[in-house]
Amino acid sequence: MNITPVDLREIDKRAENVYEAISVAALRARQINTDNKVEFNALLNTIPSTGSDDDAEDVTNPAQLKIALDFEKKPKPHIQALNELLDGQVKFKYKK
Repeated sequence: MNITPVDLREIDKRAENVYEAISVAALRARQINTDNKVEFNALLNTIPSTGSDDDAEDVTNPAQLKIALDFEKKPKPHIQALNELLDGQVKFKYKK
């Protein structure tokens, strides 16, 4: 797993306050995570059940496994939110 450092000076160029910009990125990451959960659950509901209600039985469903692996390959919500902030895609303003 690679760790990519984030240059705070880049964030400082995009916002008046670095800490507020990071808070905005965190809120955006939560939104992205919620959207991913909704999408994942919608896709899981389309998969037919195995008909077994026994929790002790370990049965792998190939369709469910494929969906889970596809979601694991997606970028993590916090990385995606920081990239959106650095690309100028996230706009925020103060409430009055």
